[in-house]
Amino acid sequence: MKLYDHPVSGHAHRASAMLSLLGLDYENIIVDLQSGAHKQPEYLKLNPLGQVPTLQDGDVVLRDSTAILTYLALQYDPARSWLPNDPELAGKVQEWLATSVKEVFEGPCGARISKFFGAPIDFDGAVEKTHMLMKTLFEPHLAQNDWLVGTAPTIADIANYGYIAATSETGISLADYPNVRAWLARIEALNGFPKIKTVAEVMGSAA
Repeated sequence: MKLYDHPVSGHAHRASAMLSLLGLDYENIIVDLQSGAHKQPEYLKLNPLGQVPTLQDGDVVLRDSTAILTYLALQYDPARSWLPNDPELAGKVQEWLATSVKEVFEGPCGARISKFFGAPIDFDGAVEKTHMLMKTLFEPHLAQNDWLVGTAPTIADIANYGYIAATSETGISLADYPNVRAWLARIEALNGFPKIKTVAEVMGSAA
């Protein structure tokens, strides 16, 4: 199994965290985004969109972070704890996966890639969306629940963790959201879970 990865990517962190939580052996291949390796023909054969992460497991090739989470949970977690069999719980997992690729992308992720990578995203707008998302969805939900779905961690938690955990480096404070902060701490306390690295940790002073 191979994971095409970059340590600054919150999307790629989802995949590497799940592989670690499941205790799976894999080859970690860092894609040099700065040099444009993700846009080279060889990589585009695996991921036509030129993004990270990409997972290659034998003949299976997946190019989307939430698809990778779903695949790993179905293929390598026979207990089905990370993606429950129960239809209602499975449906709620899908709700939160959708949140991770839309609202979290537009809010916390948008602020991060705008600040550090010059993405054409309104930084102030992304900050506003982040606070609205915390106030209306995450904080109220986590005031009543330890995890996003059910009574144990699922891939929903892993998908939403990274960009929310990284908000401090963009200047977004989670001080007003104690339940969100407690949830992040619970995830980081899971056996084998790797905390997301800051841009500064990965890129040094260049960040």
